[in-house]
Amino acid sequence: MTYFSTRNVVAIALCAALWGVLNSIFAPLFFSITHLPFFCDLIGFLVLILAAWWIRKFGAITVIGALATVINFALVPSAVHFLGFTIASVFFDLAISLVGFNKPFSKKAYTIASIMPISIFSATIAGYIIGTFFMSGPALAPTGGVLGWAGMHAIGGIIGGAIGISLVIGLDARRVTVKRSEYKEMLPN
Repeated sequence: MTYFSTRNVVAIALCAALWGVLNSIFAPLFFSITHLPFFCDLIGFLVLILAAWWIRKFGAITVIGALATVINFALVPSAVHFLGFTIASVFFDLAISLVGFNKPFSKKAYTIASIMPISIFSATIAGYIIGTFFMSGPALAPTGGVLGWAGMHAIGGIIGGAIGISLVIGLDARRVTVKRSEYKEMLPN
C-alpha cells in the first residue's frame, strides 16, 4: 500500500496548481498596485490550510509547496522569492504534524488556536527569507528592513489564516467530509 492514495495525489496536484497559478497571476498585480506582499500569503496559507484539512498526512504540504514553486517558476521565471514560501510550507508541514492532523480540525476553537499561529509563523519565515536573500536594501528601506518585511508577511499570514480557517470551519459546519479510506470496500469481511 502506498503512503499517498490516488485521492491524496489528486488533492496535492489541485492545491499546488491553485497556489502556483493564482500566485503567479494575481500576486504580482496586487504587489505592483500596493507594494504590499499580503496577497502571496493570503493565497499560500489559504491553500495550505485547506490541504492540511483535506489530506491530513505528513509530507503533503511540503510536496504542495515544492510543486507550487515549480509551477510558479514555469509561469514567472524571475520570481525566485517564491523559494521563501517553499521553505515556509516545509515548516507549516512540520508544525501541523506536531500538533496532529486530526486534532486541529476536531473543534472550532482548537482549529483557530492551533492553525492561526502556524500560519502566522510560517508567513513570517517566508518574509524573513525573502527579505534576507532576495531583496535589496533600497527595496526594504520603506518597510523597516528585513524584520519589517517579515512583519508584513505575518500580517498576510493572519489574513490567509483567517480565510483558510473560516473555509475549513464552514466546510465542517456544512458537513462536507473527505473520504479517508478508499480501500475499505475492497477489504474482505
